[in-house]
Amino acid sequence: MTSILLLSVLILIPFVGSVVVGFGFAKNYDRPVAIAVSGLQMILLVYLVSIFQVGGGFQFQESARWIDLSLGVLGHFSSRYALGMDGLSLPLVLLTGLISFIALWNSKEIKEKTAAYYGLVLLMNASLMGCFLAQDMFLFYVFFEFMLLPMYFLIGIWGGPRRQYASLKFFIYTLVGSLFILIVMLGISMAYIDPYETAVLNGWVREGQNFDLEALLAVQKAISAGEIPKHLLVHSFDISALSDVNNCLPGSIFSPNSGWLLGGMSGRAWGFWLLFIGFAIKLPLVPLHTWLPDAHVEAPTPISVLLAGVLLKIGAYGWLRMTIPFFFQEALQYAIVMSILGALSIIFGAYNALAMKDLKKLVAYSSVSHMGFVLMGIAAFNVEGWQGALFQLISHGILSALLFLMVGAIYTRTGDRNVDSYSGLAKMMPRFTLISGIAMFASLGLPGFSGFIGEFFSLMGSFTSVYVQPGVAVFGAFGILLGAGYLLWTFQKVYLGPVFLRDTTWNMSDISLLETISMYSLGILSILLGVFPGKLFQISEAFVLQWMNQIN
Repeated sequence: MTSILLLSVLILIPFVGSVVVGFGFAKNYDRPVAIAVSGLQMILLVYLVSIFQVGGGFQFQESARWIDLSLGVLGHFSSRYALGMDGLSLPLVLLTGLISFIALWNSKEIKEKTAAYYGLVLLMNASLMGCFLAQDMFLFYVFFEFMLLPMYFLIGIWGGPRRQYASLKFFIYTLVGSLFILIVMLGISMAYIDPYETAVLNGWVREGQNFDLEALLAVQKAISAGEIPKHLLVHSFDISALSDVNNCLPGSIFSPNSGWLLGGMSGRAWGFWLLFIGFAIKLPLVPLHTWLPDAHVEAPTPISVLLAGVLLKIGAYGWLRMTIPFFFQEALQYAIVMSILGALSIIFGAYNALAMKDLKKLVAYSSVSHMGFVLMGIAAFNVEGWQGALFQLISHGILSALLFLMVGAIYTRTGDRNVDSYSGLAKMMPRFTLISGIAMFASLGLPGFSGFIGEFFSLMGSFTSVYVQPGVAVFGAFGILLGAGYLLWTFQKVYLGPVFLRDTTWNMSDISLLETISMYSLGILSILLGVFPGKLFQISEAFVLQWMNQIN
């Protein structure tokens, strides 16, 4: 196998697995086959990490012609099946593989329609991998839309009593976000030119020939001067082409000098906000977050693990891969607004978590709060902030998965998630209490855990940034105190104090071997990242410095 096919195989493994399991070919071995498929994917991921060159750009790239369409007098449209992995996508791809494996492993409680369940989880994994690896926006959008269906059915079929309401709300919210992204894509499709494909069409370079900086500048100069006839221009969704404003046609709605205004905002400002909101729904960002608590409460535990651990990260990834690179000047212009929204999410999520008695809702609102730190770090537009935001994405993925596994362990024994229904679990479940303590102390940002590193550098970036007001940074930092409040209160109420069970027939046995391995592995990983954060910073360094150099 050549390295040029590895990323396609990474997506193909779970996709083929979903077909085999979902259509009943595995018969009574749905769960073992699904776990084996996910394990095979993890082995490939470990190999990719071992050969990944830290400090480089995109690696293991694949590119093949996919859609070529003549638009007549408007030119040509091209979309490629293009995949690549860099310092932004590698940690998220690793997180996807790990959390998917843990979610599948902890799906023993699923007893009905198991073939469909495991098939949909594997299909979700393939879609997420595609989103993080796509280098063409059209290809990304296909994976992004495809991702909605598995989660809709996983909540709607295997969820709780209000599963239909929760799944429909999730679908509608995400569909609205997709519509905003689609609107920008339609505008971009006619506003931007792919310089390489245009050079090939005009015969200036041959297919596969090296396209250096001099050739790129020559094509961009010809585009700017209007020297290339419209019918010889090639429009595409190549992310690298869309990240360079010099590829934008003069006079188009997204041209910096177009003069087009709507409601006092330029076309580029509208493009930025539509993309920003489209991905903010997925994060989710206050006030677009209301679908998340309902989805978590109704979803089975393994799906909550997958939803919080990986799916939410698509929102921040979309900001970093597309929204900010496509509309870089606009992002800097509105950085103060972004930071305020981030701080608001931190405080609002934490205050709601303080009021929650349902453990799942408490963890869901804590996710809203922790994702606010990600936006605060991004809005800082400095190295500390972006590194902190990326670290927080991975840390939250690990810790939120651990917290939902913790809630699931209690729920399977009691059928009750109300914090007032039990206390003194430390005396009955010592192993479970230890890992729960690790999860909660790590989530509140105690030094020595991954949560501290992510929050510290996100806030450090905010306090040192010229784009974030000091008052906003202080307001966001107050969320750490609130986080400590609801997490310590929960730990004290549920685990410490006198033993109490609302129903004395509950069997409060300590966590099983499977639960112990799952939870403790995530807890140990959080400690390792908290003690040795440098490796993750090294992986993302090249990506962060690339964009920080543009600011400087």
